[in-house]
Amino acid sequence: MRKTLYLKLILAYIIFGLFGFVVVATFVSNMTMDHLKKEKADALYKEATLVANTYATDLYNNEASLEAVKAQLDALDTYLNATIWIINPSGRMVLDSSAPVDVENEVVVENFDPTVTAGSYYTIGDFFHTFDEDMLSVFAPITSDYKVKGYVVIHTSISSIQSETDKLLNISYVMLLILFLLSLIILIFFTEIVYIPLRKITEATEQYASGNMHYEFTVESEDEMGYLAATLSYMASEIARSEDDQKKFVANVSHDFRSPLTSIKGYLEAMIDGTIPPEMHEKYLTIVLNETERLTKLTNSLLTLNNLNTKGMMLNKTDFDINTTIRNVAASFEGTCRKKMIAIELVLTGDEMYVEADMDKIQQVLYNLLDNAIKFSHHNSVIKLETTEKHSKIFISVKDSGIGIPKDDLKLIWDRFYKSDLSRGKDKKGTGLGLSITKEIIQSHGEHINVISTEGVGTEFIFSLPKSGMEDED
Repeated sequence: MRKTLYLKLILAYIIFGLFGFVVVATFVSNMTMDHLKKEKADALYKEATLVANTYATDLYNNEASLEAVKAQLDALDTYLNATIWIINPSGRMVLDSSAPVDVENEVVVENFDPTVTAGSYYTIGDFFHTFDEDMLSVFAPITSDYKVKGYVVIHTSISSIQSETDKLLNISYVMLLILFLLSLIILIFFTEIVYIPLRKITEATEQYASGNMHYEFTVESEDEMGYLAATLSYMASEIARSEDDQKKFVANVSHDFRSPLTSIKGYLEAMIDGTIPPEMHEKYLTIVLNETERLTKLTNSLLTLNNLNTKGMMLNKTDFDINTTIRNVAASFEGTCRKKMIAIELVLTGDEMYVEADMDKIQQVLYNLLDNAIKFSHHNSVIKLETTEKHSKIFISVKDSGIGIPKDDLKLIWDRFYKSDLSRGKDKKGTGLGLSITKEIIQSHGEHINVISTEGVGTEFIFSLPKSGMEDED
């Protein structure tokens, strides 16, 4: 494409020029010649008719002398640059503007036939072998008493008409050459605006196809070509980032699996070989159990993510009290909050607030959001859970006063496999799947979840659920 497309364009440009000259040299030349012939014939016919109705008629009516009419014809000959004859129907020459008056030496046009025009008023040829070149000859009858007394014939050479045609064609050739050169500007613009950016895009796609997603290129254009280049570059950067995130995710998951497995293996071997005495087995079996629960949680998250990636999410919607669900989820974190001296404040609208949703999935959402809030909150702080009702929607808020989320990370926190540096600093065990799964659950309900965060101040997650119709019936 790099070379052939441009060569095709150059070839098309050259063919355009050649065809232009061929068209001018053939079709335009013939059309111009025919037009000038017709125009010249019309002009000469008008003059011939005028002469036939005036000087020639006066001559045949003996109202003007032969010399007087000859003088008038000579003047017209010079003006029209044409030969003017007055000729009898038999072909005998009466007057010839190109020769002096000679009544003694009679000139006769052999085989003269006034019908040679075949219904027209002019003919082209050597006029009954009278001339050595082709002539345009125009006939006008001289009538008197409703009889044809003779004819006024005006001759002009075809070569003179051809000369005029060539002059006009020269103008056409110059205009065509100018147009050809001006069209070169289009070729230059195409090269700069289309071909060079397209070549860059093609080279970039080849790099991306070979796996080099970090290849960078720029197209300085604000049109569709620039938009295509920007879109392609953005796509490659997103793929590269996704690949990097997946590599990080695999590394994190591998570490998260290896760490508890190593711990479990070490404790079990120590109990088997007697390093840990029997009276301490219960303590370390509890640790092993906790590590297995940690592996189970990680595995469940991976399975949930896999389901979201394939068949989507199947919901089992029911009407349930969201306030009770929030209280139960908050109660499950009592031990964790006690260790960090964190208080959970519940600001719930009404004693009961029924929503229509999948209760298990919403419990998972609340668990993920509250787990994150506790994880990134400072000691001796407060986490606020609030429900509000507005326009047949129930809004649930989980707000903490922890470390907050950096501005650059806000648009990335929903991405699968994503885990910020601050998250790593606070929690070495997470996999970065919680918020991604949370958003998928909320969106599967046809609702929205938003985040408001200021680094160093705190974070608030707000999501909506449809209000149940049970309360309306009550």
